[in-house]
Amino acid sequence: MSAQDSLALFNPVPIAGERAAAPIHDVSLTIGIAAGSIAFAPLLHVASPMLAISVETLIACAIAVAAPAYAPAIAIFILFFQNLFVSLLSPYIADPSQVEFIKGYNFLSCSVMWLTTLALYGLRWKNYPVEVHRLMAWGMFVLGMVGVYFLVGFGQDPVAASVYLRNIVLPLFLFQLSLLTAATYQIRVTPFFVTIGVILILCGYIEFAFRDFWLDITNGQAFWRFDEIKATNSGIWEKEMRTTGNVFVDLKDRFKFGFLNTPLLEGLGLSDILRIFGPNMSPISFGYGVAFFGLFLFSVGYPLLALAALPLVVFCSVKGALILILFVSMAWLSTRLLGTVATLIVGMFALALYALLGIYTGLQIEDYHVLGFMGGWNGFLQKPFGRGLGVGGNLSEGYASIDWSAAQQAGAVDGAVESAVGVLLYQMGIAALIPLGFYLAMALRVWRLYASSGLLTHGLAAFGVMIVLVNGIFQEEALFAPPALGLLMCLTGLAIGNAIRASAAFEASQNHAA
Repeated sequence: MSAQDSLALFNPVPIAGERAAAPIHDVSLTIGIAAGSIAFAPLLHVASPMLAISVETLIACAIAVAAPAYAPAIAIFILFFQNLFVSLLSPYIADPSQVEFIKGYNFLSCSVMWLTTLALYGLRWKNYPVEVHRLMAWGMFVLGMVGVYFLVGFGQDPVAASVYLRNIVLPLFLFQLSLLTAATYQIRVTPFFVTIGVILILCGYIEFAFRDFWLDITNGQAFWRFDEIKATNSGIWEKEMRTTGNVFVDLKDRFKFGFLNTPLLEGLGLSDILRIFGPNMSPISFGYGVAFFGLFLFSVGYPLLALAALPLVVFCSVKGALILILFVSMAWLSTRLLGTVATLIVGMFALALYALLGIYTGLQIEDYHVLGFMGGWNGFLQKPFGRGLGVGGNLSEGYASIDWSAAQQAGAVDGAVESAVGVLLYQMGIAALIPLGFYLAMALRVWRLYASSGLLTHGLAAFGVMIVLVNGIFQEEALFAPPALGLLMCLTGLAIGNAIRASAAFEASQNHAA
């Protein structure tokens, strides 16, 4: 396998003699298809939910069949920008339940593209190398185990079980979709990723500098009104106001947030900031997304754009996203100084130390993320084989009624919340190690590519997945928000699939020459 082939996926410079990869019209076409596939879902849903589901299903299926090489890129666009279209069309939506249903169309589109790609893989399985079959088999085993726990939880809480099923399987869907696409077609994602990164950075700065203008052009007031209704009806606002004494006067009061949400920074003069929510209307998801694209931009030779992304991550006030940037950057630097093997060993030690110190410090300061993890750990010890998806977690019925004062006294929540790893242990028991182990195995698989290629993008995928897994101890969104683990697993699938395809092509050319 030539070095050029192995690096083709992320090399911003086309291979000599090859058509310029993904020129402007290709990137524009991808964005146009992606936007068209999801833009009118809210209006279709208002007219008829069945019509919307049918149309979105047909569009996603058509993309996977007619434009399969574009499917991973379209999936990424949909995950980042669907809520922007929901916000723009929110005046036509009747109530919060409709909003929540419409938000699920991005998962529907990604799932249908994955399922269609999987079906095509089944029809042409003889054309794929053994390595692809092995990775797909392990992935399907993970999905099967998650499905068992979904069935157990569905009988107890169908809605929560369904939402957690979506959260857990989406990174696996994105990985397999990207793996099969890159193993089948010679694609180059750098131009598209750079374009999406630039768009996200621009959106972030517009929102930061011109908040009222951003809310006006996106119909933000109407969109966030639905969230206000939910918070009021559930009693969350009343409970929060009684606990903190803070009263929300206008919408921007809701966006105020203590810097990095930790008492460790109290006394440093860092006041509340207005968080940036981005086009996906979530500061945590946007923070992870901008962190990822900032690192990606640096890895493919755009350091100034990468630097421009950093302040946005700070103003999203997401600790996990900042830790992602720090850990991957240090891994890149360590690789230059110590080599790949030594960096892996030091990195694993640093991850273990981070986890232990984070849990210890969190217990000392009574951090609710750590209390939630300890609740999951205690629940795992009580029922090591789990309880089923949807039993426990931020989406469980008892979340709004948690007595945090009692939890701080006890050193743990009664249940599992605010920690993805804690929730997985609580819901799936020892079987939680199956998806977590799969993610780690894929990170090590792409690390081997990094060790041989030296490509920074491979390092981003490898060390990015590792640190996000540990972030999952302290944050539910680290594993369950698509722009966090999902985006990294998509990149991992693209890297591994491309390497397998290039290797198979090289072997075929050698055999032909012989």
